Amino acid sequence: MGMNQERLMQVILAPIVSEKSTMIAEKTQQVAFRVATDATKGEIKAAVELLFNVKVAGVSTVSVKGKVKRFGRTMGRRKDTKKAYVSLVPGQEFDLTATAAE
Repeated sequence: MGMNQERLMQVILAPIVSEKSTMIAEKTQQVAFRVATDATKGEIKAAVELLFNVKVAGVSTVSVKGKVKRFGRTMGRRKDTKKAYVSLVPGQEFDLTATAAE
């Protein structure tokens, strides 16, 4: 793919570590990431393959609307975010701690 490597480094913001994402990871070989709101599925796939050296079977994305929160006496709104659930090819292992240590 002729995608800009610099852009791919900015696509994935953080892994989502929660009870729900951990349960999904164990059951279905999927990993959850918080990604840039303008990221496409193709970019997410390329970024995960580049950063973690794994083969990606598919990508599902979810746009999450920011909650309305109170800041002092004014009402404000949190930013909209985007989650990506990345499915791995069977037989692939995904270890966040090993790649973070490198």
